[in-house]
Amino acid sequence: MNNEFIKSKGDYRSLIVFKKAECIYDITYHFAHRFLHKGDRTIDQMIQVARSGKQNIIEGSAASKTSRETEIKLFNVAKASLDELLADYEDYMRVRNLKVWPEQKQKEVRNFCRNNNESFLYRKIAPKRDDETLANLVITMIHQEQYLLVRLIERAKQDFLEHGGIREEMTRARLEYRKEHGGNFGYYGRNGNVGQKSQDSQPSQNSQDSQSTKK
Repeated sequence: MNNEFIKSKGDYRSLIVFKKAECIYDITYHFAHRFLHKGDRTIDQMIQVARSGKQNIIEGSAASKTSRETEIKLFNVAKASLDELLADYEDYMRVRNLKVWPEQKQKEVRNFCRNNNESFLYRKIAPKRDDETLANLVITMIHQEQYLLVRLIERAKQDFLEHGGIREEMTRARLEYRKEHGGNFGYYGRNGNVGQKSQDSQPSQNSQDSQSTKK
């Protein structure tokens, strides 16, 4: 019998949604320190929301083993953080009159990012690119990440609708165990021993003597 109530989605490090979030964080860390002026609060803000996107995917994956409700909540927090990061990059480009890539260029970069999700590659690329290029790159990756997170959230919701939460899973596991063992758990007395009644459940010797006297 499988004693794992809610099936794990596996090691979060193997998930593309995590790998892409890590890439976004690494580029953002480089971007914020390189292109924003020292002392600008936006530096910490961008780095923290990028980190929040990544960390909540880790925590949501861990929570998936015990609570689908928590899993869904944390994945939504990750998406909200990346929504905020997207707005920061769009603001950066708008106020500096930087160009948004045309559709054909975006398509090429989307294909590249879809097939390359290792953070070391982007850490290697980042120092060689200007702010306009990196901002467009991260915006493209965030859109891909949002799509993946929406799918992950919908999957978690469907799992919840089909199987319920931890209580429902534990109830099913208990019923399955009873079925496999013939439904015979014995009697649990106050002393916790199976098949042995507690002292309180047995007539006392004094009670038996009293009944004999009455007869």
